[in-house]
Amino acid sequence: MNVIAKNPASSEAIERLDAEAVNSAKVRQPLYAPRKKIFPKRASGSFRRFKWLIMLVTLGIYYVTPWLRWDRGAYAPDQAVLVDIANRRFYFFFIEIWPQEFIYVAGLLVMAGVGLFLITSTVGRAWCGYTCPQTVWVDLFLVVERAIEGDRNARIKLDAGPYSLDKIGKRVAKHAIWIAIAVATGGAWIFYFADAPTLLVDVVTGHAAPVAYITVAVLTATTYVFGGLMREQVCTYMCPWPRIQAAMLDEHSLTVTYNDWRGEPRSRHSKKAAAAGDVVGDCVDCNACVAVCPMGIDIRDGQQLECITCALCIDACDSVMDKTGKERGLISYATLSDYNANMGIATAGGTAAINPRLVRDETGRLGDKVAHFHLRKIFRPRTFVYSGAWALIGIGLVVALLSRDRLEVNVLHDRNPQFVTLSDGSIRNGYTVKLLNMIPEPRVIVVSIDGLPGAVMTATGIDQPEGRSMAVPVEPDRLRTIRVFVTQPQDQVDGTAQSFRFVVEDKSSFEADTYTANFYAPETR
Repeated sequence: MNVIAKNPASSEAIERLDAEAVNSAKVRQPLYAPRKKIFPKRASGSFRRFKWLIMLVTLGIYYVTPWLRWDRGAYAPDQAVLVDIANRRFYFFFIEIWPQEFIYVAGLLVMAGVGLFLITSTVGRAWCGYTCPQTVWVDLFLVVERAIEGDRNARIKLDAGPYSLDKIGKRVAKHAIWIAIAVATGGAWIFYFADAPTLLVDVVTGHAAPVAYITVAVLTATTYVFGGLMREQVCTYMCPWPRIQAAMLDEHSLTVTYNDWRGEPRSRHSKKAAAAGDVVGDCVDCNACVAVCPMGIDIRDGQQLECITCALCIDACDSVMDKTGKERGLISYATLSDYNANMGIATAGGTAAINPRLVRDETGRLGDKVAHFHLRKIFRPRTFVYSGAWALIGIGLVVALLSRDRLEVNVLHDRNPQFVTLSDGSIRNGYTVKLLNMIPEPRVIVVSIDGLPGAVMTATGIDQPEGRSMAVPVEPDRLRTIRVFVTQPQDQVDGTAQSFRFVVEDKSSFEADTYTANFYAPETR
């Protein structure tokens, strides 16, 4: 049970929490053992406020983005972000990506990977603790759980008690809201693949495609199960990143750390122990850090793969330090290098047990020799390498996007027959010419031939006289295929194969593209 002493200035005034680290390495159960429920206590502090902000931003982006509009003209959809699978397009505000331009999406994925390496090597598993979808939705589900069932002690009591109308009502309400959130999550996802307002009407009225309902059902189930039921087990057993992150960290990476060089030996009665002359650390063994941990671990056991570095234990411990009149930072973001340096001071160079008096000066404050984190420690060669690689990839993508052509031509020569000899002895070759207009506006493309002396061309379906060029209208954001016949007089034929170029131009935008083709003729004797 919880005990609070009457003297608010003493360590005995700290709330003693009956919290057990059920998911720590020391007590972790076998894989197939029944799950021990974790009931995280609500935390308050700067990191908790930062997590609220991140949750609002990320959830806002996810749910709101499909409803943003972007005017691309009369010939293109006006949804700002749209994965148009039917027409094989990806729209992102003013950027339009065609299937053959998937290299840009691949570049963004590479940037995301390098960025993840950069963040991890600098500030540890910040992705896991703040922006991972699993973390964000678990936080959201916990908000609902606390609002309905109460904070930690109330939830523990409710879970252990017999079923009653009150308990059943609270459980039904909680799971109903969880399912509603999960349905909204799955529903928001499908809106990225079609016009959101139209698809919403179709879904509600039952006229949407079956794949839409299947997608919503699958994402609803996974969100509900992962975020509401499995929670920390997803991070512990299913996610590979905790195992990979070790390769990304070094002695200068920031991680959430229990500074036992000032916290040990811990005591629940520190004032009495100090008065008796005993060596006492700052930790009053209140278990506040354990009670708020959503992963069910004790950070005082050291670095653990289950820790997602959400820093809620820092908020909980700082509030305790404030109550006891001690410096914040008993649990803090720290580097292994700083931790080892401070541990060396507290143990007299490793020759004795931890003595927190060695890290303090005559006034009882932390001494000048104690290493503290400074922002400049982030800027080191490894950080610059990752940042440089990330920036170079980004610059390369931007340059490629700005300089890419929005007009392309592709030509396929007829395979059988390769050529035809006409009645007047001239030679004709057939080609399939594909004109790709990659902007959401109609264009008139001038197709001409360069080289092949004396040759002229005609096209089926285009009412223009034969010549060395023709004007072909192409619809916006469309590929137009035309059959072109190139004819060369017999007296101009030179060898069995001649190279020439198809040149396509948009006179209004000055865009152009070329394709080198071959003209085949009978062997000359």
